[in-house]
Amino acid sequence: MTDMISLDDLDARILLALDDDPDATVLALASGLGVARNTVHARLKRMTAGGALGSFSKRVDPAALGYPLVAFVWIAISQDATEQATAGLAGIPEIVEMHATTGDADLLAKVVARDPAHLHRLTTRMLRVDGVQRTSTALSLVEAMPHRVRSLLEQAVTPQGQRGGLVHRASPNGRGGGG
Repeated sequence: MTDMISLDDLDARILLALDDDPDATVLALASGLGVARNTVHARLKRMTAGGALGSFSKRVDPAALGYPLVAFVWIAISQDATEQATAGLAGIPEIVEMHATTGDADLLAKVVARDPAHLHRLTTRMLRVDGVQRTSTALSLVEAMPHRVRSLLEQAVTPQGQRGGLVHRASPNGRGGGG
């Protein structure tokens, strides 16, 4: 079972303000939102601890680190080696995201590489992980729409005077949702 973290209207407004100005201080956020500094500080601390506000490294573009190639790799694993295979794959730094899936493959990995030859070495390395049976790779030609959550945050903010709804976010890692 996964932990749930609930974000309310104020949480969403704080996150939208941070999206507008990632360098805003707690005091500036509080002033702009018309709430106490301690309230903003406590909310940010709770959202960070609960995983709703992800790590700074999620904002880093791998291309800036020399990994301009993005690929998606479907991975079929032996059902009796799921944990072992997942742990082995997690040890490959170029796998930047991985999801358990339904269908023909068991895992979908987002992989970054320096060039096609590097990607080939990575997929070969994946096949050497105990429990990995086969892979199928698709190159990303262009990011048609980057990861986004802002529109969901905007939906969570209710008009002034109305009772705000809650945004429930589950996470497979048990720490709440990502940014």
